[in-house]
Amino acid sequence: MFMLRNVSKFLFGDGSKESIIEVPQGQLYLVRPLSVKGYSELIFKDAAASIRRTGQEYQYQLVIQRAYEEGERELLGEEEDEDGTADDLATEKDEKTFLLDESLRFRTDVRQTGETVFAWKDLSGDEGDLWEFVCDRTVQPSTIASFELVAVQCQYERKFRKPHNLATEKELQEFSFEEETIPDASPISSPISKSPVSSQLPDLRASFTLEPQETIDTMVSKPTQAETPKKESKTTIAPPARVQPEGREILADEAAELHLFDFDSGSFVLQDPAVKVTVSEVDNWTYWLQITGEAKEWLGQPVVPDINPVFNFEYLSFIFNHYTDDGSAYSWLLRFKDQATEERFQEGLMQALWEHLNEQKWQKVKDIERDYVMDAFQDLTMEDADEKEQEEEEEEESDEEDNRPRSEHYDSDEDQDDVLTRDEDGNINSQLAVGYKHDRSFVVRGSKIGVFKHTNDDKLEFSTNISKVETPKGKLFSPNKIMLHAEDRDMILQNPNDPHSLYRMDLEYGKVVDEWKVHDDIPVNTFAPESKYAQMTGEQTFLGLSRNALYRIDPRLSGDKLVDADLKQYVSKNDFSAAATTEKGYIAVASNKGDIRMFDRLGINAKTHIPALGDPIIGIDVSADGRWVLATTKNYLLLIDSLQKDGKNEGKLGFEKAFAKDSKPQPRRLALTPSHVAQFQHETKAPISFTPARFNTGIDSSETSIITATGPFIVTWNMKKVLAGRKDPYNIKRYAEEVKADNFKYGSDKNLIVALPNEVNMIAKRALRRPTRESIATPSRIGTPRKGGRGSYLSRNEIVNSPY
Repeated sequence: MFMLRNVSKFLFGDGSKESIIEVPQGQLYLVRPLSVKGYSELIFKDAAASIRRTGQEYQYQLVIQRAYEEGERELLGEEEDEDGTADDLATEKDEKTFLLDESLRFRTDVRQTGETVFAWKDLSGDEGDLWEFVCDRTVQPSTIASFELVAVQCQYERKFRKPHNLATEKELQEFSFEEETIPDASPISSPISKSPVSSQLPDLRASFTLEPQETIDTMVSKPTQAETPKKESKTTIAPPARVQPEGREILADEAAELHLFDFDSGSFVLQDPAVKVTVSEVDNWTYWLQITGEAKEWLGQPVVPDINPVFNFEYLSFIFNHYTDDGSAYSWLLRFKDQATEERFQEGLMQALWEHLNEQKWQKVKDIERDYVMDAFQDLTMEDADEKEQEEEEEEESDEEDNRPRSEHYDSDEDQDDVLTRDEDGNINSQLAVGYKHDRSFVVRGSKIGVFKHTNDDKLEFSTNISKVETPKGKLFSPNKIMLHAEDRDMILQNPNDPHSLYRMDLEYGKVVDEWKVHDDIPVNTFAPESKYAQMTGEQTFLGLSRNALYRIDPRLSGDKLVDADLKQYVSKNDFSAAATTEKGYIAVASNKGDIRMFDRLGINAKTHIPALGDPIIGIDVSADGRWVLATTKNYLLLIDSLQKDGKNEGKLGFEKAFAKDSKPQPRRLALTPSHVAQFQHETKAPISFTPARFNTGIDSSETSIITATGPFIVTWNMKKVLAGRKDPYNIKRYAEEVKADNFKYGSDKNLIVALPNEVNMIAKRALRRPTRESIATPSRIGTPRKGGRGSYLSRNEIVNSPY
């Protein structure tokens, strides 16, 4: 199969061509051997297959394009859409794209009729569904063999992220799936004998398909004796259980059903109808979850935050993640017989998790704070949207102006072959600051800063390059924190090697002009604006935080810039980590302990103290009016309503008046579903690790969306859906590389600015999709498809390369 590998350098070329290889003629079918929808469907009567680059290193696409006879395209356009909207859908109707990944199980077969067939899994379809490209008999065998070879080499590069010419024959053979059968593709129905399990299909389809709005009942597939035909697809197999350490104390011991999430089918599959689930203390602040059946040990793992626990009492279920020693993630579901059983288990598990994080005994915690912790880990998104609401929402989205924003190249006259995609010094993009006053975005890359203009048609345009960030004394440094200041004319920078000083860069001159010594003994761990929109004004002061102190910084002071009168210093180790302000200047401060304090001004005790769940808070944001507080941990977000609903302080914010002791606000824990987490990590081999989440901002706009990222995924939550308790509150977009920083464009939630390691993009929020197996598995190409024929994915003015 791989005898042609020595010609691959001619196929892959020098990187200047978008299409690597092409089979110019064939037919595309969608084959459904098990489906009641019909056996086979002819999608493109005349088509071409090609393999293309994506603009991302080691990422390639299999592309099938429809071919038209002369005049056919124009005729179909007139028939289908006389009002001119057909062009907007041209790419979708005339082209199918698939990321070349081993999950496609791409393979080749030669029919008895002499036709060669390429086949691959339909990842967004039902079990057994295949795409099949039947090559025309006029295509040369050498072209077909070369196409198959390149497909294998592309899959190798994606998996191992290195050039295919480094692969051994054995490594390439890993991507040969010739042993898997390919059913005949035909536009007519196949005989019954082709699909012996077709009559049982409705029962086999009663499973969860990775859509967050589905109920727990549809998540769980319970095969009966009559529902156990052998599946041709590879199901997810539970990994071996770890040995359980000797326990000191049992915190929970209950019975349940056990289900495992199957990556291939997207369903939770029953593994054991009766297991014993125990949570035990095994060492100081160390706890263990063990699941044991009558015949085997199913699972053993430490109780840590990464298990991502979610309790759903309506369906008596508990879903969590399990990680093996090699970093693989699995999603499990326990179903209990009644609510009392689940409550007992929840009490034991949450006690273990809380004690592990806080190194403090659960019994010492006040009942009110225990309830707060319990509430945070329940599945609060219980309600499905009714059909009318969903239709209105879809209509509203479709009515939006389709700007389809695209990034632009630094220099439109620059030749594409001359574009630099990596810095020779190895630096990558690390931070993003979005301007409020003058529609600019600033991206830090080592000791350089790139400046990008937001155009009127919602695109990014390279503006200028600040090539050296150095102190007034000429010492080069790479900022670890930045903040726009004084009507976006200045930028406050911090040198990680000097925590007691800050620097002011004059953005008009592109150089650091001031060094501000804050205090000899109190460092600056982080800083925040005086108020939500202070950077739009000439306000000079801003807030500073050390691990144990909150204070104001005034650059106009002589000597140290810390304002002593506004210093609030704590004796205990509070370990402050982040701060944010409202439009009125109210202050929210978070810590690595996981608690949140709310102040109406500096220099006094907090009005409200929100208890810690235990996970360190890495970022915090506040709505302009102070109603909503948004905290980010590694694995989840917390949305807290600071408005008091009853009592003597009814109508007041937690910033203004303290909550009554028995009425702490109930947190909304925004997390990816455990099955999505498992699917994410199955694809990326990296744990969930959110970037600091933010609301959309704008003086004349309300907070309607939340943005964050983890690994290569951008994630946005819809506030309306979150507050309504919808089961589908977030959408995603996957890139081929890790997202380094993200934010909304100022004044709107419709456009997002995303910094990848070597690119900066502005994208439309509507480009994000609900999480499905396909949207999770398929990285997005940069930019937006252009209307037109072949080779129209990317143009040089659709990419911003940010090495400067």
